[in-house]
Amino acid sequence: MRIILAPMEGLVDAPIRETLTKVGGIDRCVTEFIRVTRTPLPPRVFYKYAPELYNQCFTQVGTPVAVQLLGSDPQSMGMSGLKAVELGAAQVDINFGCPAKTVNKHKGGCVLMREPELMHEIVAAVRKAVPAYVSVTAKMRLGYDDRSMGVACAQALDAAGAEEIVIHARSKVDGYKPPAYWEEIAKAREAVKAKVIANGEIWTVADYWRCLEVTGCEDVMIGRGLIARPDLALQIKASQQGAQVADMTWPEAVALVKEYASVLQGWLEDRFVTGRIKQWLNFLRQGFPEAEALWPQARKFREVAPMLACLEQVVPASVITSRAAIQAA
Repeated sequence: MRIILAPMEGLVDAPIRETLTKVGGIDRCVTEFIRVTRTPLPPRVFYKYAPELYNQCFTQVGTPVAVQLLGSDPQSMGMSGLKAVELGAAQVDINFGCPAKTVNKHKGGCVLMREPELMHEIVAAVRKAVPAYVSVTAKMRLGYDDRSMGVACAQALDAAGAEEIVIHARSKVDGYKPPAYWEEIAKAREAVKAKVIANGEIWTVADYWRCLEVTGCEDVMIGRGLIARPDLALQIKASQQGAQVADMTWPEAVALVKEYASVLQGWLEDRFVTGRIKQWLNFLRQGFPEAEALWPQARKFREVAPMLACLEQVVPASVITSRAAIQAA
C-alpha cells in the first residue's frame, strides 16, 4: 500500500522532494520529466533533474527516486534510459501523461495516447536497452481527446514490458477539473497484468480510501494533495494501521517552506525562489486557513526574507476556520 509523490513539472523539484520525504510517509518519488530528443543528452542534464543520482537515486532520508523520461523516438528513449541507469537510476519511468500544450505540440506526453502502438514501441525500446534488474514503468492518463483509450493504452504498455502503470483518472481534455474518473482506472487494471497505480484527486485520507475501493488498486500516486498537505502521506499511513496522528500545524508548515527556500537560494536568484514559494503557498491555501489569510499579502513580495517574515505572522483566530471545515468544503 505504497504512496508515491507525483512528478509535477515546475514544482516537485529535488529540494521539495527532500523536504516532503523528510516529513515521512512517502515510499517513492519520481523526477520532473527529462525531455528526450534525437540528440544524446549529456550527464549534466540528468543530474540537473535528478541530483539524487549522486546518492544512488535516493533522497537524503532514503526514499527511492525514479528518473522520468519524456519523448517520442523509441531509439532515443532507449539510449536515454540506458544513460540514466549508467548514472545510477534503478527505475526508469516514461511520461505519457503530461497535458501541457507545448509538450503535446512537440509530440510528447499525453498526445502519444492517440498512438498506442508508438507507446508500445517506446516502452519496449527502453525495456530492451536497460538491464533486467532495472524497473521500467510508465505514467498515463485515460486518453487525450476523451477517456476511451485508457484500456487500450494500458494494454500496450503492459505488453511492452512496463512493470507498473500509473493512471491519472482524467483525459488531457479533462485537465485537472473534478471529478476524477476512478472507475475507469478499475477497467484498465482489470485488463492488464502489470501493477496499476491510481492517481488523481486524492486530497484527504477519506479520498484515499474511496480511491482504493473504486479502483481496486493497492498503491496510489499523489501530487497536489501532498503539496497542499505535506503530512497527508503520514496521515494515510497511520490510517492503514487504524491509528491517527495530529495534523501538521501552520508553524510546522512554514518551517518546511523556510527549509525549501534555504536550499533554493543556493542556486537560484531571489525572484525565482519567491516564484517557487508562491506556487507552493498557493497549494497550501487548500490545506491551511492561515495560508489563505496570508496569501493576498505574501504574493506581492519579490524577495525571500520579507515573504517568509509575512508567513510567520500570527493570524487572528477569528479568520481561521477549522481543518475539518476546509476538508468538508
